[in-house]
Amino acid sequence: MDSSSAEPKTPPQPSDLDLYLALRDGQVNALGRLYDRYARLVYGLAFKILGNSEEAEDVTQEIFLTLWNRDTYNPSRGSLSSFLTTMTRSRAIDKLRSRGSRLRFLQRWQGVMKNETAPATPLEQASMGERSQLIREALSRLPSNERQVLEIAYYEGLSQSEIAKRLNIPLGTVKTRSRQGLLKLRQTLQDYI
Repeated sequence: MDSSSAEPKTPPQPSDLDLYLALRDGQVNALGRLYDRYARLVYGLAFKILGNSEEAEDVTQEIFLTLWNRDTYNPSRGSLSSFLTTMTRSRAIDKLRSRGSRLRFLQRWQGVMKNETAPATPLEQASMGERSQLIREALSRLPSNERQVLEIAYYEGLSQSEIAKRLNIPLGTVKTRSRQGLLKLRQTLQDYI
């Protein structure tokens, strides 16, 4: 058989460990290759647990950002796919718990709103107006990028993924701005909570 007619051999694919070590050395393309290799697994598991494509996308992005930003994987403790599966399951369950907390918060808020929509006494009206003014003032003190994310989330009801798409910024940036803005609001309004 003529060796010139043999099909060219494809170079061997780097192992997960090789890619992970390249990632730790700051090689961004290694993250892309790991994403291509495992995103379907991570997203599929997250979607199976959450039953929501947006939340599954959020979890998938969080998992790969964590892999990039933190040195959490220890190759001597098991395969990268097992590590990603365990981390995905944990994050998805955390989201489910968070969803339950948000639902309880919304139910409490709806109860408050129902009580506040009943005819209010002049004193109650003044109190509600004062609280609204305090919140508006606290919001106005936030940096514009944090205020924008919070206003879109709370006044328009968009998810963090939807906000990221609308503002054309990374999801992680939306989460950071939201978290920082909420912490500043809490500190500003601490005496009124």
